[in-house]
Amino acid sequence: MHGKNIVIVGLQSWDNEIGSNCINIAKEFSKHNNVLYVNRATDRATVLKKLCKGVIEKTPARKKSIKKSISNPLQSLWVFDPPIVLESVNLLPPFLFRVANKYNNIRLARAIKKAIDELGFENSILFVDNDFFRAQYLSELIRFDTFIYYIRDYIITQPYFKKHGSLAEKQIMRKADLVLANSMSLSNYAKEFNPNSHDIGQGCDFSNFDYSLSYTKPIELEKLVGPIIGYVGALVHFRLDIELLEKAILEMPKWNWVFVGPEDDEFKRSRLHEYPNVFFLGSKQENELAPYIQYFDVCINPQLVNEFTNGNYPRKIDEYLVMGKPVVARATEFMDMFLPYVHLYRGIHDFNDTIKLALIDKADPAKAEEKHQYALSHSWESSVSKLYHFYTLKNTPHAKQQ
Repeated sequence: MHGKNIVIVGLQSWDNEIGSNCINIAKEFSKHNNVLYVNRATDRATVLKKLCKGVIEKTPARKKSIKKSISNPLQSLWVFDPPIVLESVNLLPPFLFRVANKYNNIRLARAIKKAIDELGFENSILFVDNDFFRAQYLSELIRFDTFIYYIRDYIITQPYFKKHGSLAEKQIMRKADLVLANSMSLSNYAKEFNPNSHDIGQGCDFSNFDYSLSYTKPIELEKLVGPIIGYVGALVHFRLDIELLEKAILEMPKWNWVFVGPEDDEFKRSRLHEYPNVFFLGSKQENELAPYIQYFDVCINPQLVNEFTNGNYPRKIDEYLVMGKPVVARATEFMDMFLPYVHLYRGIHDFNDTIKLALIDKADPAKAEEKHQYALSHSWESSVSKLYHFYTLKNTPHAKQQ
């Protein structure tokens, strides 16, 4: 795909603090195409909550783009804030939800169409990242040459999306010309509703992870004595096994357990905060993570196995591996693809024993280099090149015959 006009609608806004697949894909698109990235339109409930708490929009870029409608050129990429407030409709019964959601879609489509016309985008491609509510009718309300739906999580298992999400996602996948997923599990799920569904793998941005550098040790880690068992990423109870961590940490009081990332309420209330050998360091910017990972003796991903994590691609595994670190993760069918570069455990009974094996592994520089090289194969350039391949197959009759 070169010289195309691409409109991206997703769940994360451009200034999202923890990054997202969609943002990385947009940047890769913009190397050879024109991209309009549509930030997530706010809704009535969010506005009211902010007013009640006295919260004022604090991001300068967001303020500027609301005034100018289109802003922040990055190569051939523009970020657009729809100047609308959508109605909060998720609590409505199914029929009323569909009516109200279509009304929201109509208003969003008008705003996007105006931005498309202002930029002079013609014959555009619509790329929707998991947003099956706000983008449900966009391909019908605006004329696009191709509609691509991208699925990267089973978000319909989350409480907010459960009520209407299962039906809405099936409907939007059926409408799409092409469905792309970041794992084989998700692409198989999508094939149930759209036969033109494919796995393009997961990309990872390694620009902030320099394996060759010797980083300054973070001040929070300087006084720690003994092995450092570390985790980097969002700490959310429906993804991570709090019970396992509590038992494992009690068994190994001489290990330092370090967690870098924002916590949800369940984690904040957990007994983990009572243990003297557990350290919660809070959120860090993407460009601050490499030094922490470098000084972890073992990196962990204590993932729960449930309907939400099934098929999920944990991007942090690549971030750990690109730094050459020993990795311990929950054994799943999906995680088998990372063997032999990771250590997999199956439950509470073998979690700490698996970490002990990984601690031995950390002394082998040859293994560290192998992990680094393996992780580099999971680049965004590689993932998006697969996307281009399937787009070409879909839109070129000659390619289809081959």
